[in-house]
Amino acid sequence: MTAPGFAGRTAGDHAADPAGTGVYLYGVARGLDPAALRDASGVAGAPVRGVVAAGLTALVSTVRLDEYGEAALRANLEDLQWLEATARAHHDVVDRAAHAAPTAPVRIATIYRDDARVAEVLTDEGGRFTEVLDLIDGRSEWGVKAYADPELLRGDTGRDGPDPGGGLAPGAEPLTGPGQDAEDTEGAAPAGPGAAYLRRRQQERRRRADAGRRVGEQADAVHAELADHAVASRHHPPQDPRLSGRAGTQILNVAYLLDEEQVEGFLAVARAADQRLAGIEVEVTGPWPPYSFIEPGAA
Repeated sequence: MTAPGFAGRTAGDHAADPAGTGVYLYGVARGLDPAALRDASGVAGAPVRGVVAAGLTALVSTVRLDEYGEAALRANLEDLQWLEATARAHHDVVDRAAHAAPTAPVRIATIYRDDARVAEVLTDEGGRFTEVLDLIDGRSEWGVKAYADPELLRGDTGRDGPDPGGGLAPGAEPLTGPGQDAEDTEGAAPAGPGAAYLRRRQQERRRRADAGRRVGEQADAVHAELADHAVASRHHPPQDPRLSGRAGTQILNVAYLLDEEQVEGFLAVARAADQRLAGIEVEVTGPWPPYSFIEPGAA
């Protein structure tokens, strides 16, 4: 829910009375029935209303700047509990509108001076909003994350035979070296514990590198399969483990934009990948409003 939204501006970009109120913008809809916002509440429990201009409807609430002003936001956005509550309320408003009409979310904590300034933005940037709304109309976002077990990334196969990639199991090379006869080493200083230790470290590094490469190739293959069942996709950086709560390493974090008729096939591909890939868990979430596809050119 904290994925970037349509490029709005935060409180610091708008002059406002620091002791007063501002207007919090959730998103912009096209063809929205005003009744869809009846009794809706948003951040801090504030009522939600529509500001209409240029054939578009901005979803807004009035908020106090002692909580949503520039200085307050600097502190609040570092407060995970506050951020979670605000993001959830933001999402709930967007989700409600998106069930009634095409809706482009904006970034969390986008604050404007007043309704007149919001209407001015709708008029000035109407073409950009229209481009985005055309892209997302009738479509939904699905998120896919994949996690690899730590053992898999270390190259630990749990057995002494060939590893899953088909190579030989790690082992010490003969002291004579490949293609070298024992006679060639007569008179050479015997290898001590230090040399054996270095060989083991080199082998471990190679094993980890090979395992990481294989896991990366598997993640790329999963993404390619899923992208074939989507209108567009957008890669996101790996999620903070504190938020995911997963012990495994996140190897895929991608949002996909789907037409309704693509959903069944998309989910089938994700389930098959999850069952097929040992040591890799594939997680799918959605449907969401298209948070990741509301920048022009996002496709």
